[in-house]
Amino acid sequence: RVDPSGEPGGGGVRGVMKGKVFEKVGVNVSTVRGNFAPEFAATINGATAEDPGFCATGISLVAHMANPHVPAVHMNTRFLVTGKAWFGGGADLNPPIPYAQDTEDFHARLRATCAAHNPTYYERFSKWAEDYFYIPHRGVHRGVGGIFYDHLECPDEAAFARNFAFTKDVGEAFLDVFPRLVRRRMGSEYTDADKRTQLEWRGRYAEFNLVYDRGTLFGLKTGGNIDAILMSLPPEAVWT
Repeated sequence: RVDPSGEPGGGGVRGVMKGKVFEKVGVNVSTVRGNFAPEFAATINGATAEDPGFCATGISLVAHMANPHVPAVHMNTRFLVTGKAWFGGGADLNPPIPYAQDTEDFHARLRATCAAHNPTYYERFSKWAEDYFYIPHRGVHRGVGGIFYDHLECPDEAAFARNFAFTKDVGEAFLDVFPRLVRRRMGSEYTDADKRTQLEWRGRYAEFNLVYDRGTLFGLKTGGNIDAILMSLPPEAVWT
């Protein structure tokens, strides 16, 4: 689906797919531009009330799986320009029923990607993910982590090339590791209790995305496509 581009807001391509393995997977590819509201501009790196203009481009993916033994996942890479320019992104694993091997393999692949670019990246960005993907009112984390980073600034062409290479490799790492986890668990038998666990966990996921997620807030504050912004929500959830 191609969303109307319009002027001056931009647009993008949004795909939402459903099937026997992926109960719901959504992918957004977008480029948007405009002006922040003054109070919101004050919260954005490089933006001010006097210079509220921005341009943002990125890829976001969220997958909710049919089998509760297969982890849900989120991946995002983005580039923003205000008075400054920077990359951000990350990937995090969200299993309703965690498996240590899946968690280890996911983190190992991201760790290797980080190490190839900067020896401090994995420690910094995995801690950032741990802190960010936390639901304070529940006292729990949204999943088993991954990496999260922001404000990799690009004051010159060399910094842009360096940070773009890392961001691209994050996406490539995700494409390598997540399909392996899906194939490992997609044939597992599950019970009604397992499915109930998944649906309750999805409720927590929805709470985080609606209350705390920066991407959701950014989209709502900048007049984005509502269906695309809320694409990350699970197809079904329960609350006890």
